[in-house]
Amino acid sequence: MLSRVAAVKAPRTHNRRRVIGSGGRRRKGRESEPPRPNMSRHVFNSAALLLLFVMMICCDSGSAQTEVQQSSDPKSCRVSSPEEFFVWRDKKNDEAVSSLRVPSLVEVNGGLFAVAEAQCTRNNNCVFTGIASELLTLTDEKPKELDTSNLKTQVLGNCSSGEAQCPFQTAVLAGTQRVKKVHVSRPTTVVNGSDIYMLAGNYSWTYEAKKDSVFQWGLSLVKGNINNNEEGSGNRIQWKDTYDLPWISSSRERKFLTGLIGGGGSGIKIKGDTFLFPVEGTKEDGKAVSLIMYSSDTAGWTVSREMSDDGCSDPSVVEWKDKLMMMTACDDGRRRVYEFALTESWTEALGTLSRVWSSKHTGHEKGVGSGFTTARIEEKDVMLVTLPVYPENKGKNEKGVLHLWLTDNTHIVDIGPVSGNDDDVAASSLLYKSGGNNNNEKLIALYEKKKGESSSGMVSVLLTAQLKRVKEVLATWKKVDKRVSQLCPTSIAEKDRSTGTACDAGKITDGLVGFLSGNFSESTWRDEYLGVDATVTSDIGTGNGVTFTGYADGATFRGAWAEWPVGKQGENQLYHFANYNFTLLATVSIHGEPKGVTPIPLMGVKKMNGGKSAVLLGLSYNKEGKWELLQSGGSRNALSSDWEPDTTYQVAIVLQNSTQGSAYVDGQRVGNATCELENADPKGISHFYIGGDGGSAENTESREVVPVTVTNVLLYNRPLDDTEINALNANKVLISKLEERSTAAEETLSKAVSKPFAQGVVSKSSGEPQQTGKESLMGSSGGNGETAGGTYGQEEFQPWVREPNATAPSSKLENLPQGDNSDAGTMREIRILLLLLLVLGLWGFAVL
Repeated sequence: MLSRVAAVKAPRTHNRRRVIGSGGRRRKGRESEPPRPNMSRHVFNSAALLLLFVMMICCDSGSAQTEVQQSSDPKSCRVSSPEEFFVWRDKKNDEAVSSLRVPSLVEVNGGLFAVAEAQCTRNNNCVFTGIASELLTLTDEKPKELDTSNLKTQVLGNCSSGEAQCPFQTAVLAGTQRVKKVHVSRPTTVVNGSDIYMLAGNYSWTYEAKKDSVFQWGLSLVKGNINNNEEGSGNRIQWKDTYDLPWISSSRERKFLTGLIGGGGSGIKIKGDTFLFPVEGTKEDGKAVSLIMYSSDTAGWTVSREMSDDGCSDPSVVEWKDKLMMMTACDDGRRRVYEFALTESWTEALGTLSRVWSSKHTGHEKGVGSGFTTARIEEKDVMLVTLPVYPENKGKNEKGVLHLWLTDNTHIVDIGPVSGNDDDVAASSLLYKSGGNNNNEKLIALYEKKKGESSSGMVSVLLTAQLKRVKEVLATWKKVDKRVSQLCPTSIAEKDRSTGTACDAGKITDGLVGFLSGNFSESTWRDEYLGVDATVTSDIGTGNGVTFTGYADGATFRGAWAEWPVGKQGENQLYHFANYNFTLLATVSIHGEPKGVTPIPLMGVKKMNGGKSAVLLGLSYNKEGKWELLQSGGSRNALSSDWEPDTTYQVAIVLQNSTQGSAYVDGQRVGNATCELENADPKGISHFYIGGDGGSAENTESREVVPVTVTNVLLYNRPLDDTEINALNANKVLISKLEERSTAAEETLSKAVSKPFAQGVVSKSSGEPQQTGKESLMGSSGGNGETAGGTYGQEEFQPWVREPNATAPSSKLENLPQGDNSDAGTMREIRILLLLLLVLGLWGFAVL
């Protein structure tokens, strides 16, 4: 035996495993979480266990049995034979750091340290790997490259290397042909109090005669501390105790995984004092897979039975609301995200973050780890992600620009670039440092900067401006959630709050990803949640386009339409969930009747089809006054329900499990049942279309111009049920007729001209004055003369141009226009009269 190892086998259950030292408690997910399709997962067929045994640090062997011992002094090294004894030592003066990669950030005892894999050279003919670290002192927001000459770099080498030789990372066991080789790489760190644990690479045992035949292998775990007492060293990380974590498995499993290594970056400490590292395995076919290993006491380690899909590497992991989220870079060019508990099966997060971001799978960009961390900012839990973004014009010299992303697992916002202007970024690490009560909080990024084909440096940057922007986005999300909640009538909300169904304020925003309302800029219809904007497009001459009419009436399309991109967004697709499940809901009014025989598209979703786009699911209307449901494959179903011009409708299309589609008008499902969609490609959705779809070169009749007004467009990452859709319909805003808007606009324009201090009128794209929009979102007058229920929400949804009203709750007297001073003149006359009466009274008193 090479060492005495205490073995504890893991249970053989399929989905549930006991966490060592955790009491076997199950972790529960969110009860309100919508179901997601399960991934095609890989499971070990029998228990696989990593067990801790202490590797010798001291070089005092004394016997050929090589009983493993722990050193009290890592610097002592009395070599009696060239056995496999290794020790951490500092880089020597004649050794240089030529390259840095795999960044990691750790916060210990109030200090922030950068840790990275260091490629070292000696006398230009010796290349070896060590671990570099440095205490960061960030004083400004400028990216600062780490100076390799000032780094504290340590090397794990054989004690028998000698002063004039390259540090050996292999050794032969005395009296045998057994050879041990250590490979230091991909540092993965986690902090416990003042201790730092690091997966620092792996090791393998071979026979000298058959150096390619590995009979045992495992991971190397290192424990370090902050050393600030050593003369001249200052605050630094000192790596000391090193442990082997041998991979013990059956012969079948040994063939299944041929290697295991740290994922790089940071591990985490989760609830219950459990340490967790992301790790990457290699299968016998060369495919990479991502796993986790964890321990509650560092005395016994467990490797997850489940793992990612084949070809997914470079894992990074965070804890999110009693679950774990792992992001991986996959060979298919997308980053897959998995969510799970320690004792439960893994599920790909297709409804939220999975496959949103791209992953370069060729060239030096392959295998780029992400910065991935959680934070509580402005009383809200969020995740922060850093990933490189590449230019659209793909060329040989394209550079990756590091971007920061913010998400709450529903909304995703690109905060913007964080790297230097000329930096070509690869892997990154991210750390949020809270100062307590949000005082002196900091967000720091550490990223790998490419310097050529084989060299790279490390850059740190303090993200103060980006953190400020994060807070602004969170404030916007909160405000928009409040606005959307007002779509739920007060009476219904109070009734449903007790049952927790339908139109509860929390329910209506559950899974709400995008909201198009009244935020317009030229041809852009901006998402109120600051996510993905829609683009207004028209290809029918210059006389037709879109009219943006303010909050009350949204946008009126004349020969134009809006496209809300999914796959069409490009490299990073924030709405990738739409390939699997979604609900798209809008309030519309059609201002006219079609003349042609071809139904006119109103709203739907298109998929990519051989470089072109084809309708997957869409709702149209025809000249017979009927709704039509268009499905993939070109089939049309005329529906029994009717539509009428200048009538307000709430329409919705729903996709479930990629292939099941349905449509709703005014809260009622149209058609007999959910339709099965043909050729539904889970990778192929291009975009949503709203107000029309532009037709095709062969189908010019679908370009017939019928004005359509669309407002309050809501996009959910889940399929809403009948009750929820009907509840939203109960309080939809009513859209006024076009002629009523023209009259109101003329009156408002006339008053605005005569009152120089009144608010101006925003022009339409066609040159006509914009409607004043006196109606609020909750109480506008519809084309049929009815009034929408409720008057609340007027302060939140004020139209662009409004008449002054001193009696309205949101009005202020100081905001009244001063152009008409008849009332003011009357008040002045009364004040003068009162003053004269007072003077006469005083004079009379003086006479008496």
